[in-house]
Amino acid sequence: MNIPHIPVLLNETLSLFENMKDGYFIDCTCGFGGHSEAILKKFPNIKLIALDQDIEALNFAKKRLEPFKDRVEFYHSRASEILENFKELPIAGILADIGVSSYQLDERKRGFNFEGDSLDMRMNQSQEFSAKDVVNGYSLNELERIFKEYGEERYYKKIAQKIVERRKEKKFETSKELADFIASFIPRKKIHPATQIFQAIRIEVNEELKELEAILDKSLKIAKNRTILSVITFHSLEDRIVKQKFKEWSKECICPSDAFRCECGRNNAKGKIINKKPLVASKEEILANPRSRSAKVRGFLFR
Repeated sequence: MNIPHIPVLLNETLSLFENMKDGYFIDCTCGFGGHSEAILKKFPNIKLIALDQDIEALNFAKKRLEPFKDRVEFYHSRASEILENFKELPIAGILADIGVSSYQLDERKRGFNFEGDSLDMRMNQSQEFSAKDVVNGYSLNELERIFKEYGEERYYKKIAQKIVERRKEKKFETSKELADFIASFIPRKKIHPATQIFQAIRIEVNEELKELEAILDKSLKIAKNRTILSVITFHSLEDRIVKQKFKEWSKECICPSDAFRCECGRNNAKGKIINKKPLVASKEEILANPRSRSAKVRGFLFR
């Protein structure tokens, strides 16, 4: 089977689940099934619930995980929309890989890369809203907001202004057209000048940060004693959300900072952080898969 995506931080992620109990494992972003396959092989008593909003990826995962079909259930859905359906199950582990797959990035028809034949960027192909709506329809202020907040782009004002001026003459139709346009007036960087803008548009189209926050909140609702949650992120915006949420969950005392003395009982922690510092890719993995260089994984053990 030709596998179009290499799972990042596979060994590091498996290490976080080392002491996982028997029960159900929920892969919130199953993708092409790389992490799921490794979990099923390593933990023979685990049953897997595989979720993904990208039907192409999910169909591939079904073929890949065919040897484990008696232990796997597949759902074409955003994790945030379905996680609470499993609250009665003994949940042993939850994994969320908050990134775009290599297949999505490489397929020109999906519009995620700088040579794309469309201006799409939808992870869920059944949703109507796409990158074309953002680029050609958002106001100047809206474009500036997402380029600044989601792209952390230095030239966010200039790029937004130029896009608005250009689309008055001719609307953008492909991601290549947009990427080439941005590259024509933004100074060359170590990375493509449109990288952070594409990140911002993709996050907006797929509501990626909202989805991440919803996955975290709903994981808390369905977690049982000793459930392990692991989250893989690919940029600072995502990692910051996970880091802050895990820190909040691990607090024993939730009294106001100006309280004279603790009155909450100091027994409010939802669990503990497994790894204080995020695990990152080894030099060997980065050489084999350059896209892993920005990946980080954090783990949390509920109690």
